[in-house]
Amino acid sequence: MQRQGWRNYSSVTEFILLGFSRNPQTNWILFFLFLFIYSFTVLGNGLIVTLIRIDACLHTPMYFFLSILSLLDLSYATTTVPQMLIHLVSTRKTISYIGCVIQMYIFLTLGITETWIFAAMAYDRYIAICYPLHYGVKMSQTLCVLLVVSSALCGLICALVYTVFAMNLPYCGPNEINHFFCEIPAVLKLACADTSLNDQVDFILGFILLLIPLSLILASYIRIFMAILRIRSTQGRIKAFSTCASHITVVTMFCIPCMIMYMRPGSEASPEDDKKLALFYNVISAFLNPIIYSLRNKDVKKAFLKFIRMGEDTQ
Repeated sequence: MQRQGWRNYSSVTEFILLGFSRNPQTNWILFFLFLFIYSFTVLGNGLIVTLIRIDACLHTPMYFFLSILSLLDLSYATTTVPQMLIHLVSTRKTISYIGCVIQMYIFLTLGITETWIFAAMAYDRYIAICYPLHYGVKMSQTLCVLLVVSSALCGLICALVYTVFAMNLPYCGPNEINHFFCEIPAVLKLACADTSLNDQVDFILGFILLLIPLSLILASYIRIFMAILRIRSTQGRIKAFSTCASHITVVTMFCIPCMIMYMRPGSEASPEDDKKLALFYNVISAFLNPIIYSLRNKDVKKAFLKFIRMGEDTQ
């Protein structure tokens, strides 16, 4: 079949998302588990955004980027988890063709934006540790906003390329996606055409959107560690490293599974492994990020205690 526009050749009007299990009891257990995880994700990331917004002590570039990351994590999980929860307890597990395209595009936009925000956060830590006296000048509010806007634009444009290449293929059945949401590798397996070009596009974009930000992050941390080693006091080294440890942990949890998912050939992908990877960088990382940043951060803890006291005073 010739590669033609998806509007002309697609006979599929909706997809069925198979999810995790066909066992109702297992699905109910998963429902309550993911409901707890999603509720905590919303509360945790929402609380971080609120604290950074209301506490003047947190109005710095580092916390500005953290608030953006929390908003992205909140949106990222919301793109997939509510639908997954409904499908776990419902007999109808369908999503319309257009709904699948929209979910795919929003999911990719948020994920790509997040990878570049990680790079911006690494650059922020590099300036803070290597050029502390010039931090306020180098990390100006204008630069911070510019980094966020450029990250978002990159996400919007590259996600459009990913989505157009995927949905430009003909889909003529079957329409069962062995996944819990419309993710490109899972959807491509249903295409009625050769997907080798899509594999090449995915690899090239994966290189640009994952390896380049990771290279920038690695370069920043090499310079940071060199600066930390020049600090004479042990306490000073520990304090400098602790400001970076949370970021390194979060980047590792998010980017490594993404690289495995999007930079390998589709023929090597296992549906069950794909679901586990997607759960990790879509659901689990968004769940853990507030814990990682709050437990290791005295400023966030102080802001939270202040927030609690404000609530008690208003009663």
